[in-house]
Amino acid sequence: MSYLTEDKLAILGAAGAIGSNMAQAALTMGLTPNITMYDPYEPGLQGAAEEMYHCAFPDARVSWTTDIGHALQGASYVISSGGAPRKEGMTREDLLKGNSEIAAQLGKDIRSYCPNAKFVVIIFNPADITGLTTLIYSGLPAGRVATLAALDSTRLQTALSQHFSLPQDKVTGCRTYGGHGESMAVFASTCRIDGRPLTDLIGSSELSDQKWAEISQHVRQGGKKIIQLRGRSSFQSPSHQSLLMVKAVMDGQGYPWPCGAYVDSDDHGFNKIMMSMETSIGSDGLSWTMPQGTDSELADLRDSYQHLVKLRDEVVEMGVLPPLDEWNSVNSNL
Repeated sequence: MSYLTEDKLAILGAAGAIGSNMAQAALTMGLTPNITMYDPYEPGLQGAAEEMYHCAFPDARVSWTTDIGHALQGASYVISSGGAPRKEGMTREDLLKGNSEIAAQLGKDIRSYCPNAKFVVIIFNPADITGLTTLIYSGLPAGRVATLAALDSTRLQTALSQHFSLPQDKVTGCRTYGGHGESMAVFASTCRIDGRPLTDLIGSSELSDQKWAEISQHVRQGGKKIIQLRGRSSFQSPSHQSLLMVKAVMDGQGYPWPCGAYVDSDDHGFNKIMMSMETSIGSDGLSWTMPQGTDSELADLRDSYQHLVKLRDEVVEMGVLPPLDEWNSVNSNL
């Protein structure tokens, strides 16, 4: 079987549904045969690894370990879903303290065991803050750490395609920016419905203002519907999109959705934060550009940024993150 690279991919949280699904998908996609699965829960981890062996992927070299040092040692790619999951009735922000502490340790472990990692994707919530925390302690350049934000945009595409009874690929330009939470900015001006601007349809008989407001709220609430329907949080979609992000670095062929990126720009007024922006991913990692939108949408983006600032500052007050003026001494790339 042909793989894109022989580089090591470390999957953290591999005993869980996201991580175990990711290990199988990475091999199915032909990304790399060199996969290490990590989780502190040994029975579940061993069982997930056994499943990979039973798949009998040609040339695969899958290993499993409960030792984080062994898992990360020499890894070029790291994907972590290894925080506490969101349960029904919880917001992403409810996980702030515990998962920020997990992210801080993960960053330190990356610095110790794979300081030259090419790309790290953080999934566990609140992803904007856990991704930021991982980046600061990892010592990696900002473009080497990203968070999974695409699901907000793909959920917008899904909701619109269902409303208009169209295939998803007929709904284009779906974008949400800012936080990966209920404060996210949902952009309508970028969307096209079978080539027609969505903004021309909102307020018409085809899409009432009330229905658009309902769709926007549905997207902001993220995977709430999945939790209600399946009794657990999403796992197939985050697995797939995270691997597509990694693939974009491996093959340099790009990634079509927004990602969570480290933003520190006086020009745009967004400083020392991780947030979903218009991004591109290639062999050198991730870069971001300022989204284009209406005045109202950009105001929503600024509001979302302010919400993230409050969460970031809470984590600083907890002592999990250092004061902002000390970040460069912790990570000289920032």
